[in-house]
Amino acid sequence: MKVALDVSPLRLTRAGSARYVEGLRSSLRGRVELVELAWGGTGRATAALRDAVWYPLGLPRAARRADVLHCPTFRAPLRSRVPLVVTVLDLAVLRHPEHFNRWNGTYSRLAVPRVVRAARRLIAISEFTKRELVELLGVDPSSVAVIGVPPRAGLAPGGAAADGDYVLAVGTVEPRKNLERAADAAARVGAELRVVGARGWGRVAADGVCWLGEVGDDELGRQLRGARALVYPSLYEGFGIPILEAMSVGTPVVTSRGGATEEVAGGAAVLVDPLDPESIAAGLAEADERREELRALGLERARAFTWDDVARRTVEVYEDALA
Repeated sequence: MKVALDVSPLRLTRAGSARYVEGLRSSLRGRVELVELAWGGTGRATAALRDAVWYPLGLPRAARRADVLHCPTFRAPLRSRVPLVVTVLDLAVLRHPEHFNRWNGTYSRLAVPRVVRAARRLIAISEFTKRELVELLGVDPSSVAVIGVPPRAGLAPGGAAADGDYVLAVGTVEPRKNLERAADAAARVGAELRVVGARGWGRVAADGVCWLGEVGDDELGRQLRGARALVYPSLYEGFGIPILEAMSVGTPVVTSRGGATEEVAGGAAVLVDPLDPESIAAGLAEADERREELRALGLERARAFTWDDVARRTVEVYEDALA
């Protein structure tokens, strides 16, 4: 089977969508004949051209000799002669358009419903995202496979740990990551908040906050191992890869109650009200008290997600698309 995979997201970000694409293409090699397709550079103007030209016109043409075209985000052709599989990571831009710039909001409102209709099969990365597809876009649930996203390879409990008394937040700095309340909560328990992730379009400007920017895998592991906890009080997620990454090194997790984050945590994290800094602070204190229990639960939870399983189940979706 020849599968054309759009890897354009790797030119735009190193965040969760890039982690998904990187893991997917590595795990699919040897299972299918993989053809990687991409266009354009990293600039904002190029990104707009990619949306306006590459996805509706260039990508379908480039993929015409493949058996299946897989777009690992909802940026995809509006029509495709080749059976189209689309992964939906989240629908935050439809649920909370106020958190996105005008281009993303307008593009998504117009294009995403048409992309979803054009897809022969859909992959959602959580049951929560599947429910969002059904509720917001009227998708037939039988057309959606739920396949989660494992933590990045190489993260393990052993290894160097960063110094300091801090809690760690991981993710692009944007409003839905709720970092200002996380900073408030960290201050209440006497800890520094360290933030790992791209600058994005949000802000964290408070005493006791240290923004580390984007870091490599080794440094991420070091920061995770040294943290009192990962604090992840996001207001909206389609999954929450940092939850599993923290668990995979044995770090306790404090995350939002409800939605995809609770689903991903699977009973192995402290759940809090993300709108209440006092609740987040209480969760951090609880994570301190239950550290060894949460470590064991988290390690077990992280092991439940593997790229071999993702690849096997994704190939099954391709086969369904061809049936």
